[in-house]
Amino acid sequence: RIGFRRTLASAYLILTIGYFLLGSLSADFLAPLREAVPLYWFVLAILMVPALGPGVVKPVVAGTTARASTEQVRALGFSIYYTIVNIGGTLGPLMAFFVRRTLGLEYVFRVSALFTAAMFVVTILFFREPARSETSQPTTVGQAIRNLFVVFGNLKFIAFLLIFSGFYVVFWQQYVALPLFLRRLNPEANVDLLLMVDPATVILFTFLISYLTRGAPTFLALTVGVAISGLSWLLLMVSATTLFVIVALFVLALGEIVVSPRYYDYVSRLAPVGQQGLYMGFSFLPVAVGDLVGSPLGGWMVSHFGQDGRRLEHMWLVAAGVGLLTAALMFVYDRMVRR
Repeated sequence: RIGFRRTLASAYLILTIGYFLLGSLSADFLAPLREAVPLYWFVLAILMVPALGPGVVKPVVAGTTARASTEQVRALGFSIYYTIVNIGGTLGPLMAFFVRRTLGLEYVFRVSALFTAAMFVVTILFFREPARSETSQPTTVGQAIRNLFVVFGNLKFIAFLLIFSGFYVVFWQQYVALPLFLRRLNPEANVDLLLMVDPATVILFTFLISYLTRGAPTFLALTVGVAISGLSWLLLMVSATTLFVIVALFVLALGEIVVSPRYYDYVSRLAPVGQQGLYMGFSFLPVAVGDLVGSPLGGWMVSHFGQDGRRLEHMWLVAAGVGLLTAALMFVYDRMVRR
């Protein structure tokens, strides 16, 4: 209702405040609050601030891509969008590694606050509001709430989102289970540098993979991509050396490349005119569900398979199984529901 530009700028401002607070958890000016509130709730309340930022940034940027690109080049538009996202995903861990080693862990968040503050300024100065459709009008708050229930009432769409959440259960393990797995084997492992492999692969190969798979049916591409990402974790059962970790993350990224641009393109085409932002917002529901399920699952895998008498590397059978189950459910959905 207030426009993509103002919304995006506000989100970056929220992120700036949130990252600054995260980098100031032990600062003197927060001492009264630290002493008055239990530590758990104190940290949780501060974590809620930067969490609000991506919740707004992601659908706005994806909605801008959907609205600003024509039907013929929309898939290419989402490939560009996803490539640029992963430039940050590559540079972020590298920045975190050097800042953590030279200045300290809290400065990782403070440097992040500087970057998001710069994004706020750039958005204010350079972002151009995408043109609205002549037939679309800004919705009222009541209409927006009704639209949410309309989307939730689309049971086929919601079922698809819930099934696709399995992909993110598998994908998030590189940030949840993998660091715990590697630190169990080597407490000095530079996990932050290894986490550059996935986004760097996306940057280098997105256009090539998108070109090679351009003629594949959407659901076939989605299903195969999910299966590839799931199977990637089996490589760590062969060996947990740095080389095998890199190869596993490379294969995981190949599946991600096949899946992500086609997924956002597919969801954007389902959106009625003027509701791209709403539908693209719902397209991130699997990201949240995947994290809500994948984070406890990753912790359980490391704890369970890391006990005496068990082999830690067997945990990756669970991650691969989730990926293959998700691919199978998407195949069934394509055959029985979507058509």
